[in-house]
Amino acid sequence: MQGWPVSQTLYLTSTEPDAGKTVVALGVLDLLARSVRRPVVFRPIVADPAAPDPLVELLRERYAADGTDHGTGAGPGAADATGLTWEQASALVDVVDGGQDPRRLVAALVQQVDRLRADADFVLVVGTDFTGPSPATELDLNARLAVNLGAPVLTVLSGRGKDVGAVAAGAREAHAVLTAAGCTHVATVVNRAEPDRAGEVAARLRAEAEEPVYVLPEMPVLSALTVDEVITALDGTVVTGSGPRLSQEVAGYLVGAGYLQTVLPLLGDGTLVVTHGDRIDLAVGVAAAALSPDLPTPAGVVLTLGATPDALEVKLLEPSGVPVVSTPHSTYATMHLLEGLHGQLRPSSARKVSAARGAFSAGVDVDELHDRIRLAATDAVTPAMFNARLLARARSARRTVVLPESGDERVLRATEELVNLDIADLVLLGDPDEVAGRAHQLGVDLGVARVVDPATSGLREELAEHYARARAHKGVTYEAALETVGDPTYFGTLMVATGHADGMVSGATHTTAATIRPALEVIRTAPGVSKVSGAFLMCLRDHVLVFADCAVNLDPTAEELAEIAVTTAATASAFGVDPRVAMVSYSTGTSGAGVDVDKVRSATELVAARRPDLPLAGPIQYDAAVDPATGRAKLPDNPVAGRATVLVFPDLNTGNTTYKAVQRSAGAVAVGPVLQGLRRPVNDLSRGCTVADIVSTVAITAVQAQAHEPARELAGAAR
Repeated sequence: MQGWPVSQTLYLTSTEPDAGKTVVALGVLDLLARSVRRPVVFRPIVADPAAPDPLVELLRERYAADGTDHGTGAGPGAADATGLTWEQASALVDVVDGGQDPRRLVAALVQQVDRLRADADFVLVVGTDFTGPSPATELDLNARLAVNLGAPVLTVLSGRGKDVGAVAAGAREAHAVLTAAGCTHVATVVNRAEPDRAGEVAARLRAEAEEPVYVLPEMPVLSALTVDEVITALDGTVVTGSGPRLSQEVAGYLVGAGYLQTVLPLLGDGTLVVTHGDRIDLAVGVAAAALSPDLPTPAGVVLTLGATPDALEVKLLEPSGVPVVSTPHSTYATMHLLEGLHGQLRPSSARKVSAARGAFSAGVDVDELHDRIRLAATDAVTPAMFNARLLARARSARRTVVLPESGDERVLRATEELVNLDIADLVLLGDPDEVAGRAHQLGVDLGVARVVDPATSGLREELAEHYARARAHKGVTYEAALETVGDPTYFGTLMVATGHADGMVSGATHTTAATIRPALEVIRTAPGVSKVSGAFLMCLRDHVLVFADCAVNLDPTAEELAEIAVTTAATASAFGVDPRVAMVSYSTGTSGAGVDVDKVRSATELVAARRPDLPLAGPIQYDAAVDPATGRAKLPDNPVAGRATVLVFPDLNTGNTTYKAVQRSAGAVAVGPVLQGLRRPVNDLSRGCTVADIVSTVAITAVQAQAHEPARELAGAAR
């Protein structure tokens, strides 16, 4: 390992325009999020000071300076995240003996980065776009900046349209320039490589390079325009359509100048139809095509010359959800505007962002790159750091997770993101044609996710036999079991129970009881556990707490409370939280008496007997558990007081109320509930869950499942 010092800064530079620095910057910030609490991004020179820099906006939206994923943008503002315009930069370059001297320019930019370093734990500097007045010298400028910042360099090369020799020559030239300038070269990423040459490019460059080389293939989806980008470019007004449909990618354009029967055969998935404003009939026909599983799903319809459908026509257009946009431009002018546009990664481009993150994690050895950057260690754990570590942990030993609610749009969108992020092997339950049709209509790509139909699967008989045996003491016959396993929740639970899946996530449309009941019937509790309980991982600003029970048990006994504490401590350890257990009550130590506090005192004694190695305090009030000063005052010399990481509440009323109060008042991200105590993981979603909630819960389930042997491969008859 090379011996450079730990740096607060990484310099990311390309060698030419359109190399795809944004994809790499996004992946690097995902990597940084594991260990860095407050990363910020800085662009030294930008083209247009009046227009928001797309890369800065994307990265600031995803990673606010306080380390919160999808944060509010706290910390350095957009103006602080960009340095100078090319005009301003040129004014700081002196001419000495007929040559250019950029020392004043470099000094000015270094000062700006130093100011950012004072408020951030890490600065990712993303170099110039090679669109300035002297693009041939921009790599030298980026190298000089990196050296003066003391920042190791990560280089991005474009492989688009190049053979292996051309890419290798570009890599040698970039390395020579950086080395001559005195840069420390961390690694090289070849982005946008021709897919059929990616392997050969990787082999050639790795044989020649001193530093690691990673190759990412060209992904057309990343350069495609989205509907909302089209709307902005055309000064358009949305007539119908909203939400995720506006961030769908446009795969191609079609000028609608003929009859409907002429246009329909020319439609493809993602086609944007541009037609004269008086062709509302064509717009209605194209929108109707989106409702048919046998026809492609268009990206949208653009009506030119400012035409707007009337109220009755809007009623015909709305059911499809297809965006219909009105633009003041003529059809010719509209097509001319669209021809010069290229899509960008934006905060609203959920599919592009997840595809980019997935491509980076698949093509880059993130652990190796993390070590090359030599990040400083930190004890802080922010929500973004926790989420990054969670996804990395799930990805490290993939497990199979079954999702029984395939009819829910959020589940399908989460499936697409999970597939892109390569988090787990997914099984959706439902009729394959219906699932495919719904995904098609939503513009969702389910990728390698498998679809199993409980009604026709060859697994149904096996699962019915298992269920009949498990419930024979309740009088369940095979015939009755065969009927029961047709229910997707039971089918999914039985897949987990019989080893065809490692875990299940449900609850987007089902109640908690409907999710837990089958699990209790056939998976049952783990040895030594009598009660299933629900824990929340509470991601605060700079640390993670685990709360239980906040979801399942109304009023546990002292014995049950002790069991919940021990189980929750194990859950905390599984997710990287060092368990220091506080048995919460309205009284601390021996200061109070009564039935409720006596229950907590008895539970504490039982925990101490079962796990004498576990740091423990109880009964203890919440403030004494989490605030060091209060803890020292109320329970001096107790190793948990003021430092608790696991908080066990005496009843469901207290636990549920506290987690929601902390979530809303302290701005905590509440991940869960994590169901604990089952032999195999089954987790419950809130019916108000978001796509992000589903992604996190699947990752949690996959991590829980890593404690067991992986599921057996699904037989062909199961699909």
